[in-house]
Amino acid sequence: MFTFHALPESTRALLRAGGLDPDAVAAIVRMAVTEDLAGGIDVTSTATVPAGQRSVGEFAARSAGVLAGLPVAMAVVEAVCGEAASDIEFCRRDGDRIAKGDVVARVTAPTRSFLTAERSALNLLCHLSGVATLTRRWADALEGTPAKVRDTRKTMPGLRALQKYAVRCGGGVNHRMALSDAALVKDNHVVAAGGVAQAFAKVRALDGQMPIEIEVDSVEAMREAIEAGADLILLDNFTVEQLREAVGVRSECGRPVILEASGGLTIESARAVGATGVDYIAVGELTHSARVLDLGLDLTSVI
Repeated sequence: MFTFHALPESTRALLRAGGLDPDAVAAIVRMAVTEDLAGGIDVTSTATVPAGQRSVGEFAARSAGVLAGLPVAMAVVEAVCGEAASDIEFCRRDGDRIAKGDVVARVTAPTRSFLTAERSALNLLCHLSGVATLTRRWADALEGTPAKVRDTRKTMPGLRALQKYAVRCGGGVNHRMALSDAALVKDNHVVAAGGVAQAFAKVRALDGQMPIEIEVDSVEAMREAIEAGADLILLDNFTVEQLREAVGVRSECGRPVILEASGGLTIESARAVGATGVDYIAVGELTHSARVLDLGLDLTSVI
């Protein structure tokens, strides 16, 4: 049975600095490597690599983008190789824009275990960097407007914390992490409760302090949400003209109300939407449709 090594405190501290739970990351690492080994051994590496051999390997970008998940990838290497992965050099940092050919990390480790860790490390690194890269495209498109790009709960099961971390690396903003830390009253909740005002009142009665966001599909419904007391309103599938009208209604209400645009958004229309004066645009594709960023591992020398 394969034995995993505990993550060193230096790696745990690095993960915590990024807002990640080291124990949760370690669990994801174990799941990924266990799935890859499927109860057996890495037959190719065991057969072809001499016992005791060590190698120097470089993780490098094969296309340009934004880096995210490097400490997570190194956590894979350390969990598989243990203290034998004695030399890990971070050449770039999460959130950095990287060009094709850039070396992002250099590692010295036992060749067999290093190669066993390779695919799991790259799967996480490439996926998270893809999320960060796509997020940066949206953030760049919104630059100069009041709006920030924000993620959703449309995440891969088990990877939400990592994907939302990657969104932050790309310059985006996180929405709620779970159903329990904020309320988002959507159309089905409104139907079930009997109306916007009723839905808002029921949530407020459950928790008097919880942030409550209400989804609306018209300016009239937005007015109703404001009258009900909503502090944050999700404007679903509004046109640019309707968004401008909504911002105008917000300015007339006499109190702070956060506006978030959602639905039917494209990278091409992002700037026009941001320029209307909304505070956020919600983009599910950041986490559910991001294309991986191509990075690879090459052994540069054998010790």
